[in-house]
Amino acid sequence: MANPLYIDSIDAAVDHVLDSIPGDIVLGIPLGVGKPNPFVNALYHRIKMNPARKLRIITALSLEKPVGHSDLERHFLEPLVERVFGDYPDLEYVKDSRSGGLPPNIEVREFFMKTGDYLGNSAAQLGYISTNYTFVARDMAVQGMNVIAQAVAAREGAGGLRLSLSSNPDVTFEVVDKMRASGQPLMAIGVINRQMPFMPNGAEIGPEFFDVVVTDPAATHTVFAPPNAKVTTADYAIGLHASSLVADGGTLQIGIGSLGDAIGQALIVRDRHAEEYRAILNSLCPDGLDGRELGRFDQGLYGCSEMFVNAFLKLIEAGIIRREVYADAVLQQLLNDGRIKDEVVTPQTLRALMEAGRVHSPLSEPDLAFLKRFGVLRAGVELKDGQLAFEDQACGANLLDKASFDCVASHMLGSRLVGGYFMTGGFFLGPRDFYERLRTMPAQELAKIDMTRIDFINQLYGSGELKRAQRRKARFMNTTMKVTLLGAAASDALESGQVVSGVGGQYNFVAMAHALPDARLLMMLRATHDNKDGLRSSIVWNYGHVTIPRHLRDLFVTEYGVADLRGQPDGEVVKRLIAIADSRFQDELVKQAKAHGKLESDYSVPDRYRQNLPEVLEAKLHPWAEAGFLPDFPFGTDLTEDELHMVRAMKRIKHASQHPSELLTMAVKSLWEGKEAPQAYLERLGLADAHSFKDLLIRRLFAGNL
Repeated sequence: MANPLYIDSIDAAVDHVLDSIPGDIVLGIPLGVGKPNPFVNALYHRIKMNPARKLRIITALSLEKPVGHSDLERHFLEPLVERVFGDYPDLEYVKDSRSGGLPPNIEVREFFMKTGDYLGNSAAQLGYISTNYTFVARDMAVQGMNVIAQAVAAREGAGGLRLSLSSNPDVTFEVVDKMRASGQPLMAIGVINRQMPFMPNGAEIGPEFFDVVVTDPAATHTVFAPPNAKVTTADYAIGLHASSLVADGGTLQIGIGSLGDAIGQALIVRDRHAEEYRAILNSLCPDGLDGRELGRFDQGLYGCSEMFVNAFLKLIEAGIIRREVYADAVLQQLLNDGRIKDEVVTPQTLRALMEAGRVHSPLSEPDLAFLKRFGVLRAGVELKDGQLAFEDQACGANLLDKASFDCVASHMLGSRLVGGYFMTGGFFLGPRDFYERLRTMPAQELAKIDMTRIDFINQLYGSGELKRAQRRKARFMNTTMKVTLLGAAASDALESGQVVSGVGGQYNFVAMAHALPDARLLMMLRATHDNKDGLRSSIVWNYGHVTIPRHLRDLFVTEYGVADLRGQPDGEVVKRLIAIADSRFQDELVKQAKAHGKLESDYSVPDRYRQNLPEVLEAKLHPWAEAGFLPDFPFGTDLTEDELHMVRAMKRIKHASQHPSELLTMAVKSLWEGKEAPQAYLERLGLADAHSFKDLLIRRLFAGNL
């Protein structure tokens, strides 16, 4: 490709786009933190002010700084947002979409939405594109995309400017490859944000990948960094169950949020505190620990996940994510089989590769390149006139000759295999210290993390033999909202059709879990959900929307246990799911299953499953939380101790506000007790000078819940 056009002004870059593309602009931007917000805002504003032009934005997971939904929340959040999110610029199209103010000449189409944020938002619901993550590049092209823009990291080196797609090589590579190969017009724009961590390996590119590189310092801003959420008792119970299904030497995929943190912390406890871990699991498992994995991670795990999250980074730092994989199917299979014992290069390493036919004798140039690429031979070894040469040593290239083999083994072997990865991700999102760790991580450690294309991560098609070798003993961990008693899962939308989030990569991981012989799928959900409609079971007889059909059922995990449904008949599936349901709903589930002929008429829930209740679970795990094994924030928090106290009180009030009888009881109690909150808290929340009855009541409620 030709050198890109360098533009040092965002406004000038927008001018260039509008001048170069006379018709409608169909803009593709990455999901999450890879969006070049200042450029997108400038283009959006320009077209918003000119009804003669049209803009369609195709993206996912458009992030926005938290905003309060009440005066209390707004007062609390203001200093927190300023401290944590810094100069992060919100996307103007997000603000207009939320308020119903998108202009008629602009539309937004997303294939994954921030969870629950757009329920009831007509424009967002109409513009949602339901697609699997691996089909996003195809579907962007279907939408007629003619511009793709991405925030990129930059680094100056001896060879000049280098760029990195950083968080988002997930879709961009495939989009550009497909559209350029088909001849479909596409302007690729890289916008440098010097706060983006520079990720090497698959994410690193030359500037010539783009048609335009925007170097305006105004494009550099704080990377969106959501603070860690509190890990609840239910989260920990689910995480503990899930962690006991992970095999040493295997592969791990998890997601973001408190549940991902719970899994990460549970794996660390398992690795470092074996006796305590077994005791915790014993208290949670009424059927005993048969079939559970309880040992430490002697071989380590390989992380392979569309989302590289903070929990993965903590597992890397804990030495649990450390099993390296290599981009060669034969080499990887030899490691799997133990014919190459470990990453330390020995004569057996070379011998095993020869016996497997991966290299030949005498060695050819391609053989030599392969051996040097993976560190089996030293980087300086050369092939000259049929001889291997290194420094002042020469050896025969016919390794079937014992003298030549011994010569090479003595003088030319490398010390350790190189080029391995222990983490492969498609995009990342995390708290502030997550990004800072990536920015400051030593180069040799960062080299073990490969941010790459989503079509490599989320499916087995293409390089299938290699992927199967790398992803041994895979555990794919996904969340769902509801599961039916026959094993179907609803993860992305309500039965009304209202979209909560999106399919994302869930189906892809489900498919891989069934395609790989030693893999398992863990679908995790909290046994109940509580909202304005009251407490409801997340395990139901039937539901009017399905993300994953029941013939793909595998393992389901709630805070009350694990239901292994693979290969089971419907009657057994029903029994196993009822066994991990909240006990307050078990009788009704039994009744419905019997009424539909899926449970024997004389069946009753065994007594050992009749204590699936929050207070029982709390009693089991509270001592371990007090002992420090299950902290509220295992990987830290951006909130101060005072803010945590305030948040707990505000959450209790918010929950009660959805349940009138609970709110009335709380109000009477708070007014009767007449407690006062610390003055600093009241000033933070705008309640220090409360005069109206409403403000005085809120002040009492807040103080009563501290």
